[in-house]
Amino acid sequence: MKQSEWWIRNEPPERSLAPIRQGRRIPQHYGTSVPERRVHHGGAESAAPRRRPFSRVTADDLVFFRGVLPGRVITDPDVLESCNVDWLKTVKGNSEVLLRPKTTDEVSQILRYCNARNLAVCPQGGNTGLVGGSVPVFDEIILSTALLNRVLAFDTISGILTCQAGCVLESLSEYADKQDFVMPLDLGAKGSCHIGGNVSTNAGGLRLLRYGSLRGTVLGLEVVLADGRVLNLLASLRKDNTGFDLKQLFIGSEGTLGVVTAVTILCPRKPRSINVAFLGCSSFQNLLKTFHMCRGMLGEILSAFEFLDASCMSLLENHLKLTNPISESPFYIVIETAGSNSAHDEEKLHNFLDKVMTSSLVTDGTVATEEAKIKALWSLRERVTEALRHDGYTYKYDISLPVEKIYDLVTDMKEHLGSRAKNVVGYGHVGDGNLHLNVISPTKDVGLLAAIEPYVYEWAARCRGSISAEHGLGLKKRNFIYYSKVPEAVALMANIKAMLDPRGILNPYKTLPDDAHSR
Repeated sequence: MKQSEWWIRNEPPERSLAPIRQGRRIPQHYGTSVPERRVHHGGAESAAPRRRPFSRVTADDLVFFRGVLPGRVITDPDVLESCNVDWLKTVKGNSEVLLRPKTTDEVSQILRYCNARNLAVCPQGGNTGLVGGSVPVFDEIILSTALLNRVLAFDTISGILTCQAGCVLESLSEYADKQDFVMPLDLGAKGSCHIGGNVSTNAGGLRLLRYGSLRGTVLGLEVVLADGRVLNLLASLRKDNTGFDLKQLFIGSEGTLGVVTAVTILCPRKPRSINVAFLGCSSFQNLLKTFHMCRGMLGEILSAFEFLDASCMSLLENHLKLTNPISESPFYIVIETAGSNSAHDEEKLHNFLDKVMTSSLVTDGTVATEEAKIKALWSLRERVTEALRHDGYTYKYDISLPVEKIYDLVTDMKEHLGSRAKNVVGYGHVGDGNLHLNVISPTKDVGLLAAIEPYVYEWAARCRGSISAEHGLGLKKRNFIYYSKVPEAVALMANIKAMLDPRGILNPYKTLPDDAHSR
């Protein structure tokens, strides 16, 4: 069986190519020093892991799987092709088996067997991840949650929804809408991402400013551990202070500690009034002042505050043929308000817009209250990732920074790379300090990657930021974890992994650095 390819249409890396680890003091920046940390160099893509001594799938294994999942064991290479490749088409595995369970018991039987046989497993939801966390690296068995797609219960009084992990986020949003509620999570990939994958990566999204993260809105989980044991934590209580909150271990662990099979999540009531404003700003400083004023004047009805730069708008216009509804600006803002009284909300929004326009913080803008126009304005933010795919090979970074530093990284990266990059663009969630930095090249460029990494991670560390705000670490960022976590924390994570998955069969080569497995 072939070793996996790291990049489509490129030669696979040599097995002997191991990540380099060395201690290094990160230089001072903005007057802040960072303590010495163990870091990895050479770029995530060049730091190819070696295949660990897992068993390989045999004919007898397929007989067992077919007995558990009649008609749902896929070995057709044409079907497996799309499941072996990530959404960005930058990582490709060589799995020869796709399993599609429908129940938690089936997942339990599969994992119990795989653990006994020492067969590695790659859990996969909608496969919309951006860090290579949802596809095999070598020949791991793909365990799809696509058929775990039933809503199990909904409490119309409390708004607590219980569903299987394979439910598509957009389908859940439509279901909640019919009950007069909304999902607390909204993503550009909502049409294909699964709620189990959202939980496993602790996805943030567009509504975090209003409803908080999944660590707060997820009330309970059902998880199957590596040895097949089912951990039923499907609580429907807002408050439960009995012992450790074990569900938090699995939120954001990217399928490395257990396979999420069901979720209990708290849904807010559906707002009666929604307004979206699309505004232009002449500078990022004016954008930050607008955000400050926005929080003060809109208060409880503020639902989202997103931004994109002029380069993003050009990509949307050129590749997706979307129309800029206002005059050209260096920066654009998407503001959403959601409340219960349309007259009250519109008055607050009008007062805010009047203030920022008369103070010249905003140069132009438009407001939408009708659903079709609201969707059109939101598409200018949600479809940036799609537009980037048409512009070349994209190096994507999901950085959490102090809000005032967000765009400084884009500016510094442009200066640092110069003409080596075709384009450097920035967009993201101002409300929670999350920058999506994208560096575009005509084709994959190893020299350009070496100029970006570890520069981007050092920059984030100097500002006490995080190298992953919401995408996770996956395969691509695993060896850079020390820029955000001290060695003691990483060692503890490795201990937890070893306790819950002693044989390391669950999503190997992801999240934890390579040296965590050699201790």
